[in-house]
Amino acid sequence: MNDVSVLAPPLAAGLLLGAFFFGGLWWTVTNGVSSPRPALWFFTSMLLRMNVTLAGFYFVGGGMAALAAVSHRLCSGTPRDEVAEPPATGTPQSAGAGDHLCALVPTR
Repeated sequence: MNDVSVLAPPLAAGLLLGAFFFGGLWWTVTNGVSSPRPALWFFTSMLLRMNVTLAGFYFVGGGMAALAAVSHRLCSGTPRDEVAEPPATGTPQSAGAGDHLCALVPTR
Protein backbone atom coordinates (compact mmCIF):
# COMPACT_ATOMS: atom_id res chain seq x y z
CA MET A 1 0.00 0.00 0.00
CA ASN A 2 2.97 2.32 0.45
CA ASP A 3 3.89 1.99 -3.19
CA VAL A 4 4.76 5.39 -4.67
CA SER A 5 2.77 4.70 -7.82
CA VAL A 6 -0.38 4.28 -5.72
CA LEU A 7 0.12 7.33 -3.50
CA ALA A 8 1.51 9.81 -6.06
CA PRO A 9 -1.70 10.59 -8.02
CA PRO A 10 -3.85 11.39 -4.95
CA LEU A 11 -1.01 13.47 -3.52
CA ALA A 12 -0.67 15.42 -6.76
CA ALA A 13 -4.43 15.92 -6.95
CA GLY A 14 -4.50 17.15 -3.35
CA LEU A 15 -1.68 19.60 -4.04
CA LEU A 16 -3.45 20.91 -7.15
CA LEU A 17 -6.77 21.26 -5.34
CA GLY A 18 -5.07 23.02 -2.44
CA ALA A 19 -3.24 25.36 -4.80
CA PHE A 20 -6.52 26.15 -6.56
CA PHE A 21 -8.38 26.76 -3.30
CA PHE A 22 -5.79 28.94 -1.60
CA GLY A 23 -4.66 30.61 -4.82
CA GLY A 24 -8.27 31.55 -5.45
CA LEU A 25 -8.54 32.87 -1.91
CA TRP A 26 -5.44 35.01 -2.41
CA TRP A 27 -6.78 36.33 -5.73
CA THR A 28 -10.15 37.10 -4.12
CA VAL A 29 -8.61 39.01 -1.24
CA THR A 30 -6.36 41.08 -3.50
CA ASN A 31 -9.22 42.00 -5.86
CA GLY A 32 -12.10 42.03 -3.40
CA VAL A 33 -10.60 44.57 -1.02
CA SER A 34 -10.49 47.28 -3.68
CA SER A 35 -13.87 46.39 -5.17
CA PRO A 36 -16.96 48.55 -4.59
CA ARG A 37 -18.89 45.33 -3.73
CA PRO A 38 -16.49 43.11 -1.76
CA ALA A 39 -19.21 40.89 -0.28
CA LEU A 40 -20.16 39.72 -3.77
CA TRP A 41 -16.50 38.86 -4.51
CA PHE A 42 -16.00 36.91 -1.31
CA PHE A 43 -19.30 35.04 -1.39
CA THR A 44 -19.04 34.07 -5.07
CA SER A 45 -15.42 33.05 -4.66
CA MET A 46 -16.22 30.93 -1.62
CA LEU A 47 -18.99 29.07 -3.46
CA LEU A 48 -16.85 28.51 -6.54
CA ARG A 49 -13.76 27.39 -4.63
CA MET A 50 -15.70 25.04 -2.36
CA ASN A 51 -17.66 23.44 -5.20
CA VAL A 52 -14.61 22.86 -7.37
CA THR A 53 -12.57 21.49 -4.47
CA LEU A 54 -15.32 19.16 -3.24
CA ALA A 55 -15.95 17.94 -6.78
CA GLY A 56 -12.23 17.23 -7.09
CA PHE A 57 -12.24 15.26 -3.83
CA TYR A 58 -15.29 13.35 -5.04
CA PHE A 59 -13.61 12.51 -8.34
CA VAL A 60 -10.26 11.55 -6.81
CA GLY A 61 -11.90 9.62 -3.98
CA GLY A 62 -13.83 7.36 -6.30
CA GLY A 63 -17.37 8.55 -5.69
CA MET A 64 -19.81 8.48 -2.82
CA ALA A 65 -18.75 5.12 -1.37
CA ALA A 66 -15.22 6.36 -0.82
CA LEU A 67 -16.44 9.58 0.77
CA ALA A 68 -18.73 7.63 3.09
CA ALA A 69 -15.82 5.43 4.15
CA VAL A 70 -13.62 8.47 4.78
CA SER A 71 -16.30 10.23 6.83
CA HIS A 72 -16.85 7.05 8.84
CA ARG A 73 -13.13 6.74 9.45
CA LEU A 74 -12.85 10.36 10.60
CA CYS A 75 -15.87 10.14 12.89
CA SER A 76 -15.28 6.75 14.50
CA GLY A 77 -11.53 6.36 14.36
CA THR A 78 -11.78 2.85 12.88
CA PRO A 79 -12.03 1.63 9.30
CA ARG A 80 -15.43 0.44 8.09
CA ASP A 81 -14.26 -3.20 7.90
CA GLU A 82 -13.02 -3.24 11.49
CA VAL A 83 -16.17 -1.90 13.15
CA ALA A 84 -17.17 -4.34 15.86
CA GLU A 85 -20.71 -4.97 16.91
CA PRO A 86 -21.62 -3.30 20.20
CA PRO A 87 -21.71 -5.59 23.21
CA ALA A 88 -25.08 -7.10 24.07
CA THR A 89 -24.84 -5.91 27.67
CA GLY A 90 -24.16 -2.47 29.04
CA THR A 91 -25.72 0.88 28.44
CA PRO A 92 -26.13 2.01 24.87
CA GLN A 93 -24.49 5.25 23.92
CA SER A 94 -26.97 7.52 22.26
CA ALA A 95 -25.59 10.61 20.64
CA GLY A 96 -27.95 13.45 20.00
CA ALA A 97 -27.45 15.92 17.21
CA GLY A 98 -25.63 18.32 19.50
CA ASP A 99 -23.67 15.76 21.53
CA HIS A 100 -21.04 14.86 18.99
CA LEU A 101 -19.68 16.31 15.79
CA CYS A 102 -20.39 13.14 13.83
CA ALA A 103 -23.72 12.21 15.43
CA LEU A 104 -25.53 12.20 12.10
CA VAL A 105 -23.00 10.03 10.24
CA PRO A 106 -24.18 6.41 10.03
CA THR A 107 -21.68 3.97 11.50
CA ARG A 108 -22.97 0.79 9.87
